[in-house]
This record gives sequence, C-alpha cells and structure tokens, in this order.
Amino acid sequence: MNYTRRDFLKAIGLGTAALTMQGCVSFSRPTTDRASAQKPNIIFILADDLGWAELGCYGNTFNETPNLDRLASQGIKFTNAYASAPVCSPYRAALMTGQYPARVGMTDYLRPNDANHLSTDHITIAEMLKRAGYATGIIGKWHLTGYTNHGAKEVPPTQHGFDETIVSENRGIGGGSYFHPYHFNKQIKKRLPGTEYLVDRCNLEAIEFIERHKDGPFFLYLSHYAVHTRLQGKPELVAKYEKKPGAGRGNRARRNNPHLAAQLESLDEGVGQIFNKLDELGLAENTVLIFTGDNGGEDRVTSNAPLRAGKSTLYEGGIREPLIIRWPPVIKPAGICNTPTSNIDFYPTFLQLADLKADQRQLLDGVSILPLLKNPKAELARETLYWHYPLKKPHFLGGRSSGAIRDGSFKLIEFFDKDEVELYNLADDVAEKHNLAEKMPTKASELKKRLTAWRTEIGVKTP
Repeated sequence: MNYTRRDFLKAIGLGTAALTMQGCVSFSRPTTDRASAQKPNIIFILADDLGWAELGCYGNTFNETPNLDRLASQGIKFTNAYASAPVCSPYRAALMTGQYPARVGMTDYLRPNDANHLSTDHITIAEMLKRAGYATGIIGKWHLTGYTNHGAKEVPPTQHGFDETIVSENRGIGGGSYFHPYHFNKQIKKRLPGTEYLVDRCNLEAIEFIERHKDGPFFLYLSHYAVHTRLQGKPELVAKYEKKPGAGRGNRARRNNPHLAAQLESLDEGVGQIFNKLDELGLAENTVLIFTGDNGGEDRVTSNAPLRAGKSTLYEGGIREPLIIRWPPVIKPAGICNTPTSNIDFYPTFLQLADLKADQRQLLDGVSILPLLKNPKAELARETLYWHYPLKKPHFLGGRSSGAIRDGSFKLIEFFDKDEVELYNLADDVAEKHNLAEKMPTKASELKKRLTAWRTEIGVKTP
C-alpha cells in the first residue's frame, strides 16, 4: 500500500552495512519505497544521570541549555515523566522491551563481568522498527550486557536489532572517560582535531547518521555517557561556569557544578546541531525528536530540588526525569503535560508512530502516549505505575532495597530492608517531606496490597 503523508497521519489517529567501534561503514538504502519514506524518523536522545531540575526550561538558572529550551518551546514538556528504575541498566532494558525491569529480570545496573544481559528472547523496539523498514542505530552507551574483556558473555546491540553500533563500550564504563583515548573502548579511533571530547564525538556521529539515512525512515538512539560521574567538562567551558556567580568548586560541587554545566552545554550544542541538520535536509516535520534522561542526578554532585534525594533511590529525585518531545505536524508549541508517564511507554508509542502492531510474543507493560502529544490534557488508559528495586546491600549513593507504587497523586514506597512504608501525596508535597503512612493507614495498606499483588502478577518476590 502506498501511503501519502496525510494517509499516514490519519492511520495513526493524528488527523489530516554495519558499523564497527572504530568508524563508519555506510550502506545504501532504497529510496523508492514510498510507504517507508512517509513514516516519521525517530531520534531518541538519552542523557545519563541527568536530574529533573538541570535544564533552563525546568527552572535551572545556572546551567545554560538554549537548544533544549528551544525544543521545549517548539514541542511539549512533561512534568511527571518517570524512569522505571533509579539506575541505568534497568531503565535501558525497559526502553528496549516496553516492560517493567522486574519483568525483564534486570533490576540493578550491570557490572562489567555480569552474567546477566538483555536476553535475545525479547523482541526489542529496534527489531520491530526494522520490520517497518527503519534504519536503526545506537550511538554511545548500551550497558545491557557484561563484556568479553571482563570474562562475561557479551550481547551487543547488533543482536537486538541495531544495524549500526557507534562509539559504544566493550569494557566497564564506570568512572567517566570523556577525553580520547576512551578507556571503555580502546579501539575507538580519534576523529576530531585537538583533544577529542566524547560528547562532541557522539554529536558528530549523530549528524552523520542522519545524513546517511536522510531518505529514511530511521531510528537513532543517541545514548550519551554524559553527565555520569566522574564529571569532566571541556576546560574552556568549565572556566566559563567557574566565573559565574554562585558557582561551585570542582567536579564534586553539590550545587552549580561547573563540570556538570559544561558537559550539559556540550550536550545541548549537539541538540542544536541536530536541529540545524534536520532543517537543512528538510526533515524537521517528519522527525519525532525526543530528549530525556535515564534516572535522577547524583545528589553528591548536584541538587535535584525541589525533588527529594537522587539516583539510586525511589524518591522523586531518583526517578522523575525531564522529557521533551517535538513533532511539528502533531505537537503544538510550548505544551506542558502533567500526566504521569514512564519510559516503558516509548515502545508502544514508537510502534504506533511506525504503524506497527505489537508482536504477540512480546508482552508490553507500557501504553502509547500519542494521545498526550495531540492533547496534553488527554487521559491515558492507566493511572498506576510500579517500581521494583531489590538490593542485596544499600547502593553506594544511599539507595535502599525497595519498591514503589504511584496511583493518581499518591505514592507509596515500601522498604524491604526494614519492612517500612512511606506514603506521600505528590499533589501538595512533591518534595516528599510529609510521610502520611500513619495519618492515612487505610490508604497505605491499600497501596501496599496493590504493590504486592503486582509483584505476584509479574512473578517477582521481595528479598
């Protein structure tokens, strides 16, 4: 069937060659498939450990993010977008599968020698989009496997539907490695003049991917390593932020961290480059551009205020994320959506964008958020979100073994280590300062029972 652009938008209910770690080996794609050419390109930009309050459009007055702020002014900003886990690997597993991390069997970040990995039994979103004729590529962080270099079985993105894997790791990635040579992959060859900076390199590869696949459709997963600690900004940008009033000192500053701000500016510059490339190629209107983060910021190097705590915890600071989406034919400028969403929702959303039906072999926990893109005040056929985060010992950043449920404005956290619960009404206590568990025992009991029932349903137990 030959779709026109109008036909495609109507159909989804919206109105009238591999790459090595060292470099690129492009391959040509047919341009005569009219149906494929009309499907929207999808660019998914993921920042690592970026807190909810770091962007100018989310109220930050120290960091400078003009391009991300422009993205929000041209698209829709979500205020209650959640990560399905407070650490990275479970988030990424949920993104690829459309399932809660507990159902996938990945509830903590993977160590370099980890025997766990994302099973190829799953049908990932990249595999599904390939079925629809999309070129698929990942640039940057994968972190869904252990590595051969550490004695583990390595299952790279190419086994999960990605045609191209670019500037990605084949060794442990902890500790930060932002200047070439990169310790997480010693085979990556330098391409930029001077001292190559990792964020700049990923931005370059993204622009080149878009150029290669301009005849589309394409799915680009731009998975930045920034702003994961150890924070390292480009010296000239760090110096710029160190001179600003109220600047913190060094890459360990807990407020107005100049290294974090510098890294974020480099990331923001890449968003601007993508804007320009899409405009240059005439692809802006046929590209869904998404920016978000994988979990909360580390509260030892930043503040997630007004949200409580940060990465590794199920408090809001650990799981609430910035989320901005632009798609000019559908999304009205400067939209704000307060409906709670989760990253498990991207899979079914992308299926609908590509006019694909879900594979019956891949159970999906998420729901499409396309209704919210059309109308920020629309309602989803879901009011409850769940988390399961069992730990053998507390996370080094302070997170405890726990689970959580959010239903409407109420959120309950169950701590497994001491059999305690905390209840908050986020409608008037987003900072989670007032535990209502004793004042509202009936509500706390109800939510705890529902959380227990959900764990039973998906087949997991508390530690």
